[in-house]
Amino acid sequence: MAFQQFEAVTSAIEIEAIATDDPAVIDLCKSHQIDPKAATAPFRMSWEGESDWDEDEELKGTTILVPIPDPEEPKKGRLLRDRGYAETMPSVGNYRINEDDVFVLLTPYDRAMAEEKIWFATPNLRFRVSLIKTSGGSGVITASFASEIRSLIPKNASPRERKAKQ
Repeated sequence: MAFQQFEAVTSAIEIEAIATDDPAVIDLCKSHQIDPKAATAPFRMSWEGESDWDEDEELKGTTILVPIPDPEEPKKGRLLRDRGYAETMPSVGNYRINEDDVFVLLTPYDRAMAEEKIWFATPNLRFRVSLIKTSGGSGVITASFASEIRSLIPKNASPRERKAKQ
């Protein structure tokens, strides 16, 4: 690898289930010409974090994710996002859950292709590998590995309590 860099990021991620009849879900489905009734278990993911690369830069955002399972194969489908991973634009990825229960998501963008693999080692330890590839998928632009530990923090926790739990 030409550039071997390590970045430590501490973040808080909140995942909130949203109703299939939520206007944001309906709008996202319609923007991709998908019947909103095909949506299953949509959710909103918000994150806020800090990186050791730039302590002044605040990493935060939110996105809505809407799974659209394949009616023929329930472990496959499409994942709609109002904000993509590799490019900050709405996106549609194709997912599958393989025989080892690894969630694999391939998302094409205008200038790149993202490949993400997510699996749980334990109920509270998640691993994620992300590759950003050239749009043709032949070259890898960036690769990352993350281990994420779930720490359940009540919504009404104070900032001090949240910091202590992280």
